[in-house]
Amino acid sequence: MLTLDVLNDDGAIRHGFFTREGGVSLGLFASLNCGFGSGDDADRVARNRAIAMDRLGLDADRLVTCRQVHSARVVTVAAPWRREDSPSADAMVTTTPGVALGVLAADCAPVLFADPEAGVIGAAHGGWRGALDGVAEATVVAMVALGAEAGRIRAAIGPCIGQDSYEVGPEFPPRFAVGDRGGEGFFVPALREGHFRFDLSGYIAHRLARLGLAAIEQAGCDTAADPGRFFSYRRACRAGERDYGRALAAIVLAE
Repeated sequence: MLTLDVLNDDGAIRHGFFTREGGVSLGLFASLNCGFGSGDDADRVARNRAIAMDRLGLDADRLVTCRQVHSARVVTVAAPWRREDSPSADAMVTTTPGVALGVLAADCAPVLFADPEAGVIGAAHGGWRGALDGVAEATVVAMVALGAEAGRIRAAIGPCIGQDSYEVGPEFPPRFAVGDRGGEGFFVPALREGHFRFDLSGYIAHRLARLGLAAIEQAGCDTAADPGRFFSYRRACRAGERDYGRALAAIVLAE
């Protein structure tokens, strides 16, 4: 489990960006696969999620996750829900202590937020589409609606695919430049002519910096380049693998 300093200096907040290590899943999903949406055995996934929650000092049923759909939709969490009742969304916010907001990723960027003074936390799933559509900003707006202040919010951008591993087509830079001055600056030419490499974590940090947050920290890990520690959708595709695990990131207000 990785933590970032930006969220480590207040005892009211616990968080973790979990690696693929320390679970019970096998094969392509070895070992801490926390995604029910994978083809892994559901019982093993449930046990992995319980292992992760135990590391945060929580029972397994305190974790909530969404059906992630690469949107900018944010839901407010008052209490844990049943797995079958999970809403379609890509971010959550809460003021309820003891509820762990979890996001799943395998190259996308998990982003965890906290305003400890107000007792408000948030978690967002930032793929390129969600980042472009403003999922990170929408999470901050939802936190402010619960009593947070942007100038007190700290954001931690977890492990995700790095720029050196993230080649995209020629249609990407113009799409990011529209309505977002500076967005095209997060692309550099790739070796393949007409293609580019995208800095997803840097782009999300750029979007958040404009909101005047108290602090933003990036993990600086490349999930696609580190098979020993991280799951990766893109790496699985390159290898011709039929499926891949999902890593969990979670944040909770201490009870």
